[in-house]
Amino acid sequence: MKKYFQFEELGTNYRREFIGGLTTFLSMAYILFVNPLTLSLSAVPDLPAEMRMDQGAVFVATAIAAAVGSLLMGFIAKYPIALAPGMGINAFFSFTVILTMGIPWQTALSGTLVSGIVFILLTLSGLREKIINSIPTELKYAVGAGIGVYITFIGFQNAGIIVNNDATLVGLGDLSKPTTLLAIFGVVLTVILMVRGVKGGIFYSMIITAIVGMIFKLINVPTQIVGSIPSIEPTFGQALMNLDQIFTIEMLVVIITFLFVDFFDTAGTLVAVANQAGLMKENKLPRAGKALFADAAATVVGAIVGTSTTTSYIESSAGVAAGARTGFASVVTGGLFLLALFFSPLLGVITPAVTAPALIIVGVLMVSSLGKIDWERFEIAVPAFLTIIVMPLSYSIATGIAIGFIFYPITMALKGRAKEIHPIMYGLFVIFILYFIFIV
Repeated sequence: MKKYFQFEELGTNYRREFIGGLTTFLSMAYILFVNPLTLSLSAVPDLPAEMRMDQGAVFVATAIAAAVGSLLMGFIAKYPIALAPGMGINAFFSFTVILTMGIPWQTALSGTLVSGIVFILLTLSGLREKIINSIPTELKYAVGAGIGVYITFIGFQNAGIIVNNDATLVGLGDLSKPTTLLAIFGVVLTVILMVRGVKGGIFYSMIITAIVGMIFKLINVPTQIVGSIPSIEPTFGQALMNLDQIFTIEMLVVIITFLFVDFFDTAGTLVAVANQAGLMKENKLPRAGKALFADAAATVVGAIVGTSTTTSYIESSAGVAAGARTGFASVVTGGLFLLALFFSPLLGVITPAVTAPALIIVGVLMVSSLGKIDWERFEIAVPAFLTIIVMPLSYSIATGIAIGFIFYPITMALKGRAKEIHPIMYGLFVIFILYFIFIV
C-alpha cells in the first residue's frame, strides 16, 4: 500500500494520510445534511409531495456518491481530493430545474446521468480539456462567484433573514423570530470558527447550532443517534427509467448547465489542491485524465442512486493542510462517508435554520474568484458582472450563464477583439440565444 501510494517519494505516512482524510471528511460532512434538505426543497412550503425528493433516500445517495467518488479518486488518480454532490449545482437542480422550470426530479436525475456519461466520453477523448480551455478565464471566475452569491441568497432566505416584500421584491425579515435568531447564531459561530482556522468549522458549527436549537426547543431531540440505513428505493434507478424525457431543448440547456458547472468546479479544485500539495509538475497536472474520469464516474453513480452532480471538493485543501499528500487520504474520506450511513437519525435535527449558515459561508468562499477578474476592461466586466448578478436576481444559474455568454462575444467584437473568441464560444452564443427564444 505504501508503495502504491508513493508514501516515501511524497514524504508522508499512514498517520498523516489518515488525519488528512479525516480532516477533509469533517470539512465537507455538512453535505450529508444540506444536500437532502436542498433536493427535497424542504425550505419551500406548500409543494406537492411528488415534487420533493425523499430525504432519507437522498441522504443515502449522497453518502454513496461521495464514497464512490472519493475512493475512485484515491485508488485511480491517487490524489488527496474528495468528492461529493456539489453545492451550487444542487441548488440549480432544485430551485431552477424542479421549482422554476417545473421539470420532475426524476427527469432531472436523468439529465445528471447523461451529463456524467458525456463527461466520461469527453474525458476519454480529450475534448473535455479543450472545451474548458475555450471558455475565457474571466467567465469561469464569474460563474463560480455568481453561484456563490446565489447560494448565499438561498441561505438568507432559508434563515428568514431575507423575505418576500411586495413593495421591493425582497426585504429584511423578522430578526426576532426564534428560528431566524438560531440561524444568525449559526452564522456568527461559523464565522468565528473559520476566522480562527478551525478545520471542519462549518461542520462543527452545524452540530453546535443544532444542539442550541434543541436546548431552546426549536428543534426536536432525536430518539437515537445511530440507526438503520434509510431505504434508497424512492430514488434508486429513477435516472435510468426516465431517459426518454430528456429529448427537449429545455433539458438540453439543463444538461449543458450541469456539464458547464461541473467542468469548472472540478478543474478549479484539481489545480488548486494539487498546487497546494506540491503535486503540479511543470505547471501541469499529472494523471489529470484519471482524476477527471473519477469525477465523471462518480456523477454517473450518484445520478443512478439518486443525487445531483458529484464533483471534487475544495474542502480537500483542509486535508492537504493537515498533511495529506496521496490518494490514501481520499480512501479514508470515502470510508468515513460509508460509515456515516448509520447516522441517518441525525437528519431530523438538521433544519433549514441549521444549514443556512453553511450556505451563506460557502458562498463567501466561492466569491473569492472576484478578485481575479480584470474589472478595468469594460468588455470583460460587463459579461462577468451580468453573469454574477443575474443568477440570484433571476433565481437561476442557467440564466446567469446564458446572459454572460451572450454578452461576451458582443462586447469583445465591439472592442475589435472578435478574433480572440474561441469558435466554441460562438456556438454557445447561438445555443443561449435559442434558449431565450424557445424556453424562457
